[in-house]
Amino acid sequence: MKSDVSSTQCHVNLVVIVSSALIQVFEEQYRDLRPRAPIPSLDIRFRRFTSLNTTIRLREGHLHVRLSDLLENAPESVHHAIAHILLAKLYKKPIAPIHADRYRRHVRSEAVSKQAEHIRQTRGRKRISTTLGHKYDLDEVFESLNTRFFYGLLGRPTLTWSAHVARRMLGHYDAAHNTIVVSRVFDRPDTPRCAIEYLLYHEMLHLKHPVRVKAGRRCVHSREFQAEERLFPELEEAKAYLKRL
Repeated sequence: MKSDVSSTQCHVNLVVIVSSALIQVFEEQYRDLRPRAPIPSLDIRFRRFTSLNTTIRLREGHLHVRLSDLLENAPESVHHAIAHILLAKLYKKPIAPIHADRYRRHVRSEAVSKQAEHIRQTRGRKRISTTLGHKYDLDEVFESLNTRFFYGLLGRPTLTWSAHVARRMLGHYDAAHNTIVVSRVFDRPDTPRCAIEYLLYHEMLHLKHPVRVKAGRRCVHSREFQAEERLFPELEEAKAYLKRL
């Protein structure tokens, strides 16, 4: 959840659906957090984001709130949680655990998770670069790992080097677009083969062991995932290299 609009994702068709009840929810949460301050005017709109974005800005004394249209029909208690979290972040107030937990449980529920995955597939765009790098070819590394660890049975997703040399997101599997992205920071002569193999192997395990939602909690690295990850023969050497980065 963000307190400002910084997403570069595609946004389409602004939906201006603001009920007096929702405005009242934000006003109530504002009074709870800032009882002595006058309530600024509120501009609240639902938008067709490509994710569950929720944003807030304070401009010239006016509060501008943008919510994903996936949250439009959420229970009133969830709207209260969203209002509290956004206002608390904006005014640097502590976030009440009850609101944080309520929002987290809602967005991690199976129904909302499936809806969010669907809109990422249908509204979002994935930037695809190339599998062929200066040093490593992701196609070749994938096929080698697929043969060694998955009996050649793992279906190949879209593979791509990242558009930029990212150091925070070294690699990730995007289930919505069935794509594995690897940071170009590894595409250089001094990167040991075991490091790029381990990074790609880890993302391939995400492909084999999808994220599961149980009791409102997402299980990203299941026991089966972790057990298979330990089968990588140069695990410690590869992790040590990643830590140095």
